[in-house]
Amino acid sequence: MDTHALHQRIRTLRSQAKILSSSTIEQRNQLLLAIADGLVRDYPLIQKANETDVSQAVENGQKESLVKRLIFSEEKLAAVTLGLRQVAELEDPIGRVLQRRLLDDGLLLEKVSFPIGVIGMIFEARPDALVQIVSLCLKSGNGIILKGGREAQRTNVELVESIKRSCTGSALGDSWLLLVESHADVELMLGMEKEIDLLIPRGTNQFVRYVMEHTSIPVLGHADGICHLYIDEKADLDKAVEISFDAKTQYPAACNAVETILVHQAVAGAFLPKLAKRLAQGNVVMHGDAAAQDLISCTPYQEGDWGMEYLALEVNIRVVESLEQAIDHIETYGSHHTDAIVSEDEMAIRKFFLQVDSADVFANCSTRFSDGFRFGLGAEVGISTAKIHARGPVGLEGLMSSKYLLKGSGQVASTYSGQAPKEFLHTELTNDGASMAFGSEQ
Repeated sequence: MDTHALHQRIRTLRSQAKILSSSTIEQRNQLLLAIADGLVRDYPLIQKANETDVSQAVENGQKESLVKRLIFSEEKLAAVTLGLRQVAELEDPIGRVLQRRLLDDGLLLEKVSFPIGVIGMIFEARPDALVQIVSLCLKSGNGIILKGGREAQRTNVELVESIKRSCTGSALGDSWLLLVESHADVELMLGMEKEIDLLIPRGTNQFVRYVMEHTSIPVLGHADGICHLYIDEKADLDKAVEISFDAKTQYPAACNAVETILVHQAVAGAFLPKLAKRLAQGNVVMHGDAAAQDLISCTPYQEGDWGMEYLALEVNIRVVESLEQAIDHIETYGSHHTDAIVSEDEMAIRKFFLQVDSADVFANCSTRFSDGFRFGLGAEVGISTAKIHARGPVGLEGLMSSKYLLKGSGQVASTYSGQAPKEFLHTELTNDGASMAFGSEQ
């Protein structure tokens, strides 16, 4: 797409996003359900395009982890259509009253939730992510510009075409959605701070950092998914084995798969042989420090392993002396994404929860639960390790901003200043999270 045409399309999208933000919840929910039905209807076309993308990726020698993410199977179709229907069942995020305060008689202040505006989503070769992103942006009233990985280009085109067909006849139209395809389009997007309100990049560490360093648009996301699992001295070892196995093998290409397992020295002798046997059943390659090597057969640790995000059937094993050393390791080498402890000691769990500075901190469960769908958010646009605005799986709430609405009855500021100023009431009013009253009388 040439520069002028893309500029114009994005400006049109921004105008359409304002219409979307003022649409009714019924309109948006109906369209979400229509999109779900449309994907099922159009799956033969989508499947054909996807098979071509997958074959091309294999021929080009792409990593197995990328090929797995690229596949848009009937199972993934079922998952994304279920996600669309679940998002349709969620409460309307637009216009929720976050705070209500009576400043004075007849002067009511409301803080309400409102869409961010236009979001630019640049994501890896995962066609199912496209559908999740569209569902959340539609429900939250945000315009969306999509740029998927080039390996999934044919699949993404068919998905967007299906979504646009489902928009036919809807009062919302389809101009709130735009798919761009080239690297040049991304470069143009990075400079459109007046038209794009938020960028969400998902991909390699190098790519995410490139986006962060080459735009003045706010960026939300995470660069790495270096997740840890700590096996405490008071862990149930049978639980710990199965949690470790799931966290590594259930979907190793995901950013919430565990990359390093830390084991307290008091249980290492009993635990590691059990772990090694179980991981061998999943063909997992283990990289161990000297203490681990004394107990199990594993690849010797090499400098840099602790900072590796394998995204594959490989995992690091380190024996630590204490909970404190485990927490220090996570702080030093982790990416503040998802870290977990296995322990029957509530005090140890509490300390881990309080001192591990990550977006998601778990106890006695797999790191793979770090996911918008599993959290009940319906879907997610990604997982944020930022501390400003949204953190963890980013669902509807993370795509919302807010406005202050003040409705008066002729008040002027000078009344509340000067030598004899009138005092504000500043009375906090009950807020039940319902839709905004736009200054209705109490």
